[in-house]
Amino acid sequence: MLRPLLLIFICSVCNAFYLPGLAPVTYCEKEGAEKTECQSKVPVYVNRLNSVETIVPYEYHKFDFCTADESQSPVENLGQVVFGERIRPSPYILYFGKNEQCKNACQRVYDPNRKEDKDRLTFLKRGIANNYYHHWIVDNMPITWCYDVENNQKYCSRGFPIGCYVTKEGKRKDTCVISGKYTEKDTYYVFNHLEIKMYYHKPGDAEWDASLGSATGGRIVSAKVIPHSVKYPEKGPFKCDDDSTAPMGIPGDVKQAFKMNYTYSVTWEKSPVKWSSRWDYILESMPHSNIQWFSIMNSLVIVLFLSGMVAMIMLRTLHRDIARYNQMDNSEDAQEEFGWKLVHGDVFRPPRKGMLLAVLNGSGVQIFFMMFITLVFACLGFLSPANRGALMTCTLVLYVCLGTPAGYVSARVYKMFGGEKWKSNVILTAFLCPGVVFGVFFLLNLVLWGQGSSAAIPFSTLIALLALWFGISVPLTFVGAYFGYKKRPIEHPVRTNQIPRQIPDQSFYTRPLPGILMGGVLPFGCIFIQLFFILNSIWSQQTYYMFGFLMLVFVILIVTCSEATILLCYFHLCAEDYHWWWRSFLTSGFTAVYLFGYCIHYFVSKLEIHGAASTFLYFGYTFIIVFLFFLLTGTIGFFACFWFVTKIYGVVKVD
Repeated sequence: MLRPLLLIFICSVCNAFYLPGLAPVTYCEKEGAEKTECQSKVPVYVNRLNSVETIVPYEYHKFDFCTADESQSPVENLGQVVFGERIRPSPYILYFGKNEQCKNACQRVYDPNRKEDKDRLTFLKRGIANNYYHHWIVDNMPITWCYDVENNQKYCSRGFPIGCYVTKEGKRKDTCVISGKYTEKDTYYVFNHLEIKMYYHKPGDAEWDASLGSATGGRIVSAKVIPHSVKYPEKGPFKCDDDSTAPMGIPGDVKQAFKMNYTYSVTWEKSPVKWSSRWDYILESMPHSNIQWFSIMNSLVIVLFLSGMVAMIMLRTLHRDIARYNQMDNSEDAQEEFGWKLVHGDVFRPPRKGMLLAVLNGSGVQIFFMMFITLVFACLGFLSPANRGALMTCTLVLYVCLGTPAGYVSARVYKMFGGEKWKSNVILTAFLCPGVVFGVFFLLNLVLWGQGSSAAIPFSTLIALLALWFGISVPLTFVGAYFGYKKRPIEHPVRTNQIPRQIPDQSFYTRPLPGILMGGVLPFGCIFIQLFFILNSIWSQQTYYMFGFLMLVFVILIVTCSEATILLCYFHLCAEDYHWWWRSFLTSGFTAVYLFGYCIHYFVSKLEIHGAASTFLYFGYTFIIVFLFFLLTGTIGFFACFWFVTKIYGVVKVD
């Protein structure tokens, strides 16, 4: 009886609850109709323009398109500003249910003899040549451009091109293939006419229908556009639907003045798609989505099998070792035995550069909890693609607020090593790793400033980020370090000898470098498939939405990093090499080096980025990702290995 009541309660809550900013908006044809609270005007917003051929995005008005009063621009959140989103109102006016035919938006006049006009035209042509895309927003939905791809499938791209370019050799860009009219060599075709198709859904709920009164309304479920290039006559009516009309082409060398008209047409159609499912057609059209499902499942099976093998070998071998060591009656037998018990007097000897290791582990714990909590929120739907900027905002806020665990862990580890320079430790924890990330980020921002890009963080936002760092993160780190130093030092199960034991000659596979190289292979093997889709979402303008699978891969990454590090640590201890502190961190942390190698491969084989600035930006942002991933995986390996060593030396009898 309890279960049906619980289900009814959950369903009622879900029907009444919407995430902030994601509630449906009802539109109707008659503004201010009786008993209605719906609106007829559908605002269209424009966002920054970007390209897969360059990492430098620009604001909408930089290309001299039709603009509106930007004083009514919506306020972007912190994540949107950091991501470079610049949402502005547009002059394109839509009214629910009202079809428009060849409506004029604005006109631009270019005189090549005027420097200002020549510069604007040059910038527009450069944008067309670099394949820049519009990104428009209607009812918090991206306007998509849907076209046919191989295997009779349709792909819907977020955004649509500003035009297409035919080179001097006659080679056409992909965007020119949509029509056979774009063939003139060394010509830049501007898509100045947009055929906008709006789809809406009207629920069949009688109560909802009655609330509309005499108005006819619904909820927008998709917005699609078909771009055209049309050369309008100097005089006379526009004929947007005439296929015989010549395209609007700008020659490479403009010699005389000309006018360019921007127009649009709107058609409204009813759709059976419900408002709650309106994102499905965008997400389902992502290429290789079926491959992603199969690959993730295949990777999951392989990793679980290998993890089971490693766990079985470790448990059986350790059980035999511990049983043999505990059956010895005198110390002479122990001296004849070879293995990890012989180094019990040195295994917890503090490492060199212990303060740096403690600082890196403190920052790694901060990143670990930040990623885990972010993925939990993403899996619950709070960070969906419809909630713009939420992912980056959540990440930044969590990172700032998790300074306490970083300071606490760093202080505890450093105190365990017997360190006494606690002031230096807490200062390095608060400033070293965040300072490296902010320093690289600021350098990349200078490049974006120099390029005049919309992705350049405004000075006020930089001050806000610094205020979050110095005003919240740093004090919380100091608080965490205070409580960490107040705690008693971590007690080890065995005592450390005063004189270090000599380490015997090591075989090739037990030396530090080969072990570190081998340690990152298995963790990287479980993430590289998912990594491909993540890089696609970052650099190829594709939507990433499988956060459930990402959470699963994150758990697998934790397991494989831990098991690989523990296995190699066991081999090193059996070879009487007790220098495991730094090696445990670097073994799993070396996964980041494989990640960097994969990013290079992705840059060479998958991207068409050109230009020194874009290349510098790509590798700069890649360095930040790799550095944070190094801290994350290294910390996982360190604490897994520390737990393992503490456990095995805690259960064996030591005289």
